[in-house]
Amino acid sequence: MRVALLTEGAHPYAQRGGSGWCARLVEGLAEHEFELYLLAGRAVPTAAGGPGLLKGVHQLPLWGRPPAARLPGALRRRLYLKAYGQLVRALVMPGERASFAPGLYQLAALAREDGALPAFLASGHAQRALEKAWRSPGADTAAGQPLVCDVLVAGDLLERCLRPLSAPWYGTGHGGLGTADLCHVLGGGPAALPALAAKRLHGVPFVVTEHGPHLREQYLGYRGAPYRWPVRALLLTFFRLLTEETYRKAAVLTPGSAYDQQWQQRCGADPARTRVVYEGTSAVTREPAGPEPAVPTLVWAGALEPGRDPVLMLHTFARVRAELPAARLQLHGEEAAPGYLAHCRALAGRLGIEAAVEFAGLPSSPAAAWAGGSVVVFSAPVQRSPRLLVDAMLSGRAVVSTEVGVAREMVGPTGLLVPPRDPQALAAACLALLKDEERRARLGLAGRLRAQERFATEPVVSSFREIYLELVSHWPAFPAAGDDGTAGGQPRPFARPAEYWVAGGREAPAQQPPGAGVAGGAGPGRTAPAAAVLAATARPAGAAEVAEVAEKDGVAEAAGVAAVGQPEAMAEAV
Repeated sequence: MRVALLTEGAHPYAQRGGSGWCARLVEGLAEHEFELYLLAGRAVPTAAGGPGLLKGVHQLPLWGRPPAARLPGALRRRLYLKAYGQLVRALVMPGERASFAPGLYQLAALAREDGALPAFLASGHAQRALEKAWRSPGADTAAGQPLVCDVLVAGDLLERCLRPLSAPWYGTGHGGLGTADLCHVLGGGPAALPALAAKRLHGVPFVVTEHGPHLREQYLGYRGAPYRWPVRALLLTFFRLLTEETYRKAAVLTPGSAYDQQWQQRCGADPARTRVVYEGTSAVTREPAGPEPAVPTLVWAGALEPGRDPVLMLHTFARVRAELPAARLQLHGEEAAPGYLAHCRALAGRLGIEAAVEFAGLPSSPAAAWAGGSVVVFSAPVQRSPRLLVDAMLSGRAVVSTEVGVAREMVGPTGLLVPPRDPQALAAACLALLKDEERRARLGLAGRLRAQERFATEPVVSSFREIYLELVSHWPAFPAAGDDGTAGGQPRPFARPAEYWVAGGREAPAQQPPGAGVAGGAGPGRTAPAAAVLAATARPAGAAEVAEVAEKDGVAEAAGVAAVGQPEAMAEAV
């Protein structure tokens, strides 16, 4: 089947690296055809996977100048103003949130007709419409009254967020999303806009994968954004309403952890359409760390900032060293808050542990950091992402962590979990492991096996293979005009059955009259009727059952289909 991968390559405040994950997915599902649709900060070189794995790569720069386009005429401008007015009123009027989706889809339809959306959003007409709505009676100004500069900045940011609606991707020709069997959105946010438009225009279902909910990242990222609070509040409302609409329309949501799943459900996600699929990493094949250092050593890794709480680690180590004078502490990470490294050094001096603490800076690799310690410690008051935690577990070192976020889900019974912001409990857990070599080795091995089981690439690929086949079996294909002699846009159920693509076909099968054979192999213009193929692949069936299905579907070569009783025979028959 044809899968459109939609992702954001860069974002000024919430960075999400998805390139390696996309490459592993494309490599693992080589039986499908993938095209990458990349929303990049600016034009970038060929994206992940390379031209050998991807059928095509399409880019749309988000953070440069808007694409050149003519302003709409007077009549069209009134249509744009009506749709844009609906959208911005939904952002500033608490009682009009329901008008967000209609305004969004109307803008998408207008942009597809004339491509003038970026020019309109950058014009004075759009800015005046935003200012009028923002300053009208009943508008939510709890974050402050908007100034003229706020209107200009917010209008510019909204243009960039809505720019994917004007991308030349929504046709049914070569490279168009209308020819895809499904869309797969990685990361949510603006990357979901093309999927929403493709579903609206062509009925293409889409999957959303979030390794950290996009909305949560925006709430965290906009804390330090260089905008006034009215602008931040407006943009966060936009992302919240976009997230709610994305979750409503997505066929399946695949969060990267149960912790992320809870966040999605708080934003309106349907639990029945949510499946946890762990991110997967190629590091599962990495060799475990070598022998422990001769001196008992605690290892801490993370950005030197209050959010990671290295201060708690220093207070904890002071208690550990009071009972185990030979112990040492390594802190790996770069300074993320100005002056914070000097603050930590000064604190170590006041605690009298500066001789035993090493500020090692950014390691060459996480694996190199874990190898230098006996026990890995995480002291952060929040653990949103499992990546660093899982990487430490893969090293085979015993792990001690505060029980927050994804920690319990990842570590489970293979490590020690303590309450957050409790240096005494954290010190007791570290001492318990430093004094018991056998327990350290046992927990380290158990943690490595647990991480390998949950974060191997194969289970991730298998999960999405099942999701893709399930979705395509439930949603009909919408052919382009004339490809089957019918009018364009008319649904033809199972026009490109998923089993055809798995069998090795690469071109859309031509329509066949009843009685077409299936025993001669799958290829362009040759495919079994959907009901027979689906019946054969749903479960190992007996010859009589398959023959009965084939007879009902008008397959003349019943003898060829009757052999489909086992997977091997099925492959030959199809």
